[in-house]
Amino acid sequence: MPVLELIKRDECRYDLVSLGEVMLRLDPGQGRIHTSRNFRVWEGGGEYNVARGLRRCFNMRAAVVTALADNAIGRLVEDLILQGGVDTSFIKWREYDGCGREVRNGLNFTERGFGIRGAIGVSDRGNTAASQLKKGDIDWEYIFGKCGVRWFHTGGIFAALSETTPDVIEEAMCAAKKYKTIISYDLNYRASLWKKRGGEKRAQEINRHILKYVDVLFGNIEDLTARLGYETSPIKENQINIDIVMFSEITDSILADYPGMKILAPTLRNSKSASINDWGAICRAKDNFYQATRRENLEIFDRVGGGDSFVSGFIYGMMRYDDPQRAVEYGAAHGALAMTTPGDNSMSNLNDVESLISGTGTRMVR
Repeated sequence: MPVLELIKRDECRYDLVSLGEVMLRLDPGQGRIHTSRNFRVWEGGGEYNVARGLRRCFNMRAAVVTALADNAIGRLVEDLILQGGVDTSFIKWREYDGCGREVRNGLNFTERGFGIRGAIGVSDRGNTAASQLKKGDIDWEYIFGKCGVRWFHTGGIFAALSETTPDVIEEAMCAAKKYKTIISYDLNYRASLWKKRGGEKRAQEINRHILKYVDVLFGNIEDLTARLGYETSPIKENQINIDIVMFSEITDSILADYPGMKILAPTLRNSKSASINDWGAICRAKDNFYQATRRENLEIFDRVGGGDSFVSGFIYGMMRYDDPQRAVEYGAAHGALAMTTPGDNSMSNLNDVESLISGTGTRMVR
């Protein structure tokens, strides 16, 4: 019996649809935000990054549901999305008011950090088009019923944007359930987004409400406790040392409360510095446990998007093989590779990922 009962590929237009905000990331390169005079731009957003990784690295059919203000910045974000190969058919374009009083596009300034200096992200995303999405804005019946989608993904970043975005998530998940689409959710907690919206306690309430629809749950290991309100002490340091016994204890309560959940797959990280991390992942599929190869002293170029790339690699492994062990290996390898390049998104391909998994090494290929 399969771990996940996915709709057949030839019965759907899309392998995956993601729901989330796509921002313009301004990257100061090796410098710092407050002293830079030049920034390189990328597109990025936690939920979108998964769709892009699945499309560009794994050649799966992906689309994003989001909203953008219809101005030059919004069209730049659209152009970047198109370069990533993600279908833009479901973007909701909002009329721009001239200066952003009513609606605007999100900006995300992110510096990479190095050694003892940690990475810093400064979001400028208040009153954005995506944050104003509300129930009824998206024709989910068309997306899931008419087009067909094998896998739907969203997460805690989109849930945090406004009072209405959790309603959009629930509406989407209800439609996805109706058409037997697999649903995944990344807990992805951002304290800055919840600061004026009830903090961690409110995030816990919303996450716990959403989880009743979820088949596959992602996040880091701390998210599985602190972001859901369970009593287990959150583990903040040296997460890489989590073993199967400890992971079982952490996840038993979640599965007891959400018996419909099929897979929990968090990443594991021990940040020795901004530039050196130990990296891995673990997965529970009902009562079976799987661990990815642990990579110690992984050199980090840009850590942003590592978790999202894990998710896209994991989803590919489940879609392609219905094998949690392969899935967690694909996810961990893709996440590791994503952190060796700049920007939110992976610049790797399937051959890169499979070479890393097989241990081909880092000698020059020519």
